[in-house]
Amino acid sequence: MAALPSLEAELKARAVALGFDVARIARADEAWEAGERLGAFVGAGFHGDMGWMAQTLDRRKHPTAMWPEAKSALVVGLNYGPQHDPLEQLQHREHAAISVYAQNTDYHDLMKRKLKQLASGFAADTGHDVKIFVDTAPLMEKPLAQRAGIGWQGKHTNVVSREKGSWLFLGVMLTRAELIPDAPAEDACGTCSACLDICPTKAFPAPYQLDARRCISYLTIEHKGPIPREHRSQMGNRIYGCDDCLAICPWNKFAASARESAFHPRAELKTPLLADLAQLDDAGFREVFAGSPIKRIGRDRFVRNVMVAIGNSGSLPHADLCIQMLDDGSPLVRGAAVWALGQLSPSAFETERMRRGANEADPDVCEEWDGGRQAR
Repeated sequence: MAALPSLEAELKARAVALGFDVARIARADEAWEAGERLGAFVGAGFHGDMGWMAQTLDRRKHPTAMWPEAKSALVVGLNYGPQHDPLEQLQHREHAAISVYAQNTDYHDLMKRKLKQLASGFAADTGHDVKIFVDTAPLMEKPLAQRAGIGWQGKHTNVVSREKGSWLFLGVMLTRAELIPDAPAEDACGTCSACLDICPTKAFPAPYQLDARRCISYLTIEHKGPIPREHRSQMGNRIYGCDDCLAICPWNKFAASARESAFHPRAELKTPLLADLAQLDDAGFREVFAGSPIKRIGRDRFVRNVMVAIGNSGSLPHADLCIQMLDDGSPLVRGAAVWALGQLSPSAFETERMRRGANEADPDVCEEWDGGRQAR
């Protein structure tokens, strides 16, 4: 008579049946060093404008800080591997480069739905309490993923899997159940520094350390003010996120494209023209990005990013669009349009500066007019 599957095996099998690509178990109540590393990250100011990281630091330092009774963690991964090399889009400067994860459905909703179904079934069958987490809560999924054996935190600080490369969304189910853990993953980056070397803004002060203030993902998504001048040309045509350090990882040779159709790029977000995106008003922005994580940053921040990319396009015909955007209602957009115009047509910049500069009331936009003049 065949032996019955263990509780752990059943739980992981259910996770895979629900569509997760990998599921592993870790102890949630053991000591770990991740909290100290996070404290050092915040202490160095590497978190930038993300004040919520400092505010929730104590709750992030250990899984049991979120739930003192937690004993075990089921960590699940969902592959979102791209169908094509995302670095290719960087060569087409009149088109927008959007991070792979944001080209379709917001993964938070999909992951939560699957995790809730998994957790409710486990709780009903076992009587053990559970809590689920998908990125937005102050729980450190990446160290748990390494402890569970899903992968290790690479030199780019993201999780790398031997089977999935650098393309994994993570979710966690904490439980009071005492589950047998899987073996932790061993770091297999070796001497490779590809992810560090490719970073356009040199956002890694050292391997396994990220200064978010220099990261294009942070600058285009989390940063609310004007993009720092020193990083604008480095952004190229990246308007939401940056995949360079993920895409270059050699372990991606074992990765497959996402099975989940919700992660396949929408046709309109695969190679959108910058000029079309720049002219979106708030209603148009909401319509185009309905259900997308891009919607979270709002129209003004998004168009700010697009205008910086237009400034990097080298396309002189875009100068007329920059002039049009100088009348935008958002100072954030106007300021980016000023810089973009200066990049594409210094003569048009001077003409518009003489016409408009003295009438601009916003100090950040005034600084763009003055900064552009001084740069020439």
